[in-house]
Amino acid sequence: MYPPLPSELSAEIKLPNGGRVNAAVLRVKRLDDRAILPEYKSAQAAGLDLAACLPRHEFGEEVTIEPFEIVKVPLGYACAIPIGFEGQVRPRSGLSTKHGISLPNAPGTIDSDYRGEMFIALINLSKEPYTIRHGDRIAQLVIAPVAHAAIREVRELDYTARGDRGFGSTGVR
Repeated sequence: MYPPLPSELSAEIKLPNGGRVNAAVLRVKRLDDRAILPEYKSAQAAGLDLAACLPRHEFGEEVTIEPFEIVKVPLGYACAIPIGFEGQVRPRSGLSTKHGISLPNAPGTIDSDYRGEMFIALINLSKEPYTIRHGDRIAQLVIAPVAHAAIREVRELDYTARGDRGFGSTGVR
């Protein structure tokens, strides 16, 4: 394959107020003609909606997620997240609050060097089965900058008031 040209990594987009801003480009390769590409559903949405691509792989036209079951649902495409960014996969608020459908590893991370087909791991936290059909929007993807750290081993760490007090140490109120 080829490395992307600089012009393929950013694009100018129009804002709802008429202004313009440079944005990172999410390059997407459709693997199934029926795949619905990621899409912002409102002008100021932070996340791109991700839709199920069915039938695909072992799934037919729909997949039913039983209570407390985890299922990896295919999206039918691969993508290239720009270097310096990650894709944060998050639950959709309506699915989680109305039906108990969430992600077992929320937020999930898609690294910028991953090029395989995208799947969404869903878990049914309700007491009722839930059915996913082709085109159902099942998760959202937020493209976020990543800061890398240099690792330096030291003999001692600097003092803080919190120190080594961990889980729950700051209380609830």
